[in-house]
Amino acid sequence: MLSPSSRDQIKAILLRIASGQSVTLKERVFVHQIADKDQSIETWLKRARRKQQFETSKDSIDDLLINLDLGSMEPNDSYNPKNGDLGDWFTGAPSWLCRS
Repeated sequence: MLSPSSRDQIKAILLRIASGQSVTLKERVFVHQIADKDQSIETWLKRARRKQQFETSKDSIDDLLINLDLGSMEPNDSYNPKNGDLGDWFTGAPSWLCRS
């Protein structure tokens, strides 16, 4: 469980990431270490990175995808059945999505 001050610090860093402001390497490492252990922080980090990526987009569909945390975080990342296995496409999925 994170302390309220750590949570506030993480939120401040993520707001800067989402708005495209500079973030130090030390701050990024701090957020990534906690995101590896906490699923909610990982989700916050993904949303911040997605908002940064689509900062200039004003399309309502893009806004919906950002808010629902859907779609790829990489701009050119899409599944192509001719180039790979569907299982490989899900390698970056959260641990709770693995096969049982």
